[in-house]
Amino acid sequence: MDERGLHRLIGTIIAPERLEDDCAVIPCGDRLMVATTDMLHETTDFPVGMTDWQVGWMATAVTLSDIASMGAAPGQVLLAVGLDRPERLSGIMEGARDCCAAFGAELVGGDLDAHRELTIVSTGLGTVEAAHLVRRRGARPGDVIAVTGPLGEAQAALAGYDRHRKELLEPQPRVREGRALGRAGVSAMMDISDGLALSLHDLLAVNDCGFSVDTARLPLPAGVPESEGRELALYGGGDFELLFTAPPGILPVAGVMTHVIGEVIPDRGVLADGKPLERRGYLHEWKG
Repeated sequence: MDERGLHRLIGTIIAPERLEDDCAVIPCGDRLMVATTDMLHETTDFPVGMTDWQVGWMATAVTLSDIASMGAAPGQVLLAVGLDRPERLSGIMEGARDCCAAFGAELVGGDLDAHRELTIVSTGLGTVEAAHLVRRRGARPGDVIAVTGPLGEAQAALAGYDRHRKELLEPQPRVREGRALGRAGVSAMMDISDGLALSLHDLLAVNDCGFSVDTARLPLPAGVPESEGRELALYGGGDFELLFTAPPGILPVAGVMTHVIGEVIPDRGVLADGKPLERRGYLHEWKG
């Protein structure tokens, strides 16, 4: 069973609509608070060769990316560190602090414990006006499908294209872009941490329409042969770009790089070049 399957189990215990988005949404005065949490492990999430500073940066960036996908402004981040060696803590915390500072958040606390394997849980809070909140649900036939930047770069680094090591080890959450797209009125949005194909299927699960992309329009990783780059762009994880749908008249949005890659269609399904697109990407799985 994979993690999406387990989400369905959780949906029998708490309201399933709570599981549809990258963040929980909580009323907070005249605004909305968004809250998210991510767990990362050394062996599955931190590539070999990362510095402790990069580990702290990445653990924070993935959480800020979730906040960005809701069109929200980041506020506070808490970091719970299951630490394998005490001498690593300083670099991890400095990386987390610097990532927060770079994107307008504040590192305000957390927890500390001893673990055999380095494990970090990052929790982020943000706020957004109700009118500018963007959920995964909301795509409509006739909307365009777009992304905020090149896809497949992180996976390209794992495949040996070292020019993309920075994209892999120091991901840049699209906080400014997410807020601008929310204010512009995009109809649905999420981040692409698990790959474009899987993200499109995630959108399919909560919308009453379909998604059709033209692979010739995908922004591919530089320096990678086109056929390999297209495969990485469709299925590679770790990019943290934003995937969104929007009425055609909204784009371009000032100050935001966007690449239109397809359109929302009436019939439910995910298509690439007119053919069904495999539901494949980065998934945590349990065997047996």
